[in-house]
Amino acid sequence: GGWIGAASDPVPLSDLWTLIQWDRIHWHLVFPCLSTWVGMVFVVSFSSCLDVAAISMDLGEPLDVNTELTTVGISNFVSGMTMGFTGSYIFSQTIFVCRTKTNSRWVGSFSAAMCFGVVVSKVNVLEITPLFFLGSTLIFIGIDLLYQWLLEVRHKILLSEYGVLLVTFFCILVLGIDAGIILGIVIAVVEFVFMTARVSSMKRVLKRSRVVWRPEEFQLLQSHGYHLQHPKIVTLELTGTVFFGSSLQLLSSITEELGLNGIESQDLIDISMASPRRRPSPAVLKSTAMIASSKILASSSVQFKPRFAVLDLSQVPNVDSSAARGCFLQLAKMCARNNIIVCAAGATGHIEWTLRSHEAAVPLNKEDEVKESIQRDRHAAWLDQILLFDTLYESLEFCESLLLAELQTVPISSSYRRLVAYGPPGTQPKKITLADAFVNHLGLTQIDEDKLESFENEKGDFHEETEYHSGEAIFENGDPSDGFFVVLSGSVALFKQQSGRQNSNRANILSGAGSVRSQSRRNLGEAETFLQPGSVFGFVDFMLQHPWPFNAVAAKDHTLVAKLPRSGLERLKAETPELDHIVDKVLLRASILQLSSAPNL
Repeated sequence: GGWIGAASDPVPLSDLWTLIQWDRIHWHLVFPCLSTWVGMVFVVSFSSCLDVAAISMDLGEPLDVNTELTTVGISNFVSGMTMGFTGSYIFSQTIFVCRTKTNSRWVGSFSAAMCFGVVVSKVNVLEITPLFFLGSTLIFIGIDLLYQWLLEVRHKILLSEYGVLLVTFFCILVLGIDAGIILGIVIAVVEFVFMTARVSSMKRVLKRSRVVWRPEEFQLLQSHGYHLQHPKIVTLELTGTVFFGSSLQLLSSITEELGLNGIESQDLIDISMASPRRRPSPAVLKSTAMIASSKILASSSVQFKPRFAVLDLSQVPNVDSSAARGCFLQLAKMCARNNIIVCAAGATGHIEWTLRSHEAAVPLNKEDEVKESIQRDRHAAWLDQILLFDTLYESLEFCESLLLAELQTVPISSSYRRLVAYGPPGTQPKKITLADAFVNHLGLTQIDEDKLESFENEKGDFHEETEYHSGEAIFENGDPSDGFFVVLSGSVALFKQQSGRQNSNRANILSGAGSVRSQSRRNLGEAETFLQPGSVFGFVDFMLQHPWPFNAVAAKDHTLVAKLPRSGLERLKAETPELDHIVDKVLLRASILQLSSAPNL
């Protein structure tokens, strides 16, 4: 009556090998079935990966995915060679066994013995098992999956993702599983591009360079360069891939942040450079006020344009060609019309090559010449390309030095000694003394400087000075911190993981015309920071008595570094306590400067 399966004669186990008859195979049908076979391999592999991930999440322990997939592959191969079917984990049984903590191979052996017993048994299981039991089990599983993935999942995914899910489901029902899955993948790709293009990947951050400026220069930068309402130096951090779908949105966000939307260069003349030292003429003030009034009517606030825009590209994995021209090239041209210099730092070799190839960035062979020209002609309204730097702090240092040169219109006192100077490439850097570095760090009086120099001349140095060549390691990751260092000349590069000597070679870029060598401004790899004369480094781990967690490498030839060892500081403290207080103040100020450049909390 259909309640159980029809009776049939038992089939011996040896008949399994008679199922394959090579003379009856239609070889011309192999190619049409090839897509189905490949699809089954993909489905089984993907489902096995999901099973491994689900079991790992349920147990709260990581599993070796390669080992698990190897087990599934070997099992499927053996099953196929013995006329069986493909399969994967019995997920429910695996979870049940793990939750009951019966972690024994006897469980698997018993399950295998039961399956083997069914195969060799002469009793057909369907003859003794009610068919409605099997049918109801399949219906229950189907309804449960539909309810879980079509109704309950609404509370766990976005509306756009839910739309892709429904469209893929109905495509499978109408077009079949193969065409439905392919069309669903295409729809998911379109949805990803659309959602990514709508999300802005830019935010403004507060960063400063690691340069040691005199107190009066520090105040100038604080009141002009990094003013809270209208800063002259604006740092923008970009994240994620920049491609054709997101380039226009990113360009709009950047121009809005810089105050360039709907404002031409002749509209607000010299507003971004207005300061107590540089007064615009009455005619300019009058026209500026009229234009500003009209802008207030159309907008809730007037945004002052900066002098420098610094783009942090360290978290951008890729920039395609359309984004290089449609976003960065247009940004450079818009900023040039508004007398804004655009700098970018932290770009990978691929991004750097893309920007230079599409003329969005200054060519490498003209970079030094352009920087020297900017120093001579500080307005640089002609610069319609982006200046590239290795690190963010290096680009900020360049902007700060130019801004200070523009703001300092009064003569500088003869006692001033600038610790940072951009000279022609290849020139030997000028040496400063340790007393110079300390005075510029704290703005100490001449009396304090005389005390330091007198102690060095009369009682011997309490520090060690060492000259390094470019690429030579000062210390490496894991070395004991037996002192801290001060840069007296040249430049020092800091690396988080491995030294610059191990990262010196960048990978080649495969362009449409063939392999292209990725060029770099330095042969030091991907440095985190470049330190200039007067900079103090290594003091945090020295005070905590921790091994150094980074590498320090000389970035230029004739780099002179002063090391203040623990023994020298103890002698200084014992013989001249007032000088030891000066060192403590230096370390405190260096800590404050480092915290001021830390990421926003």
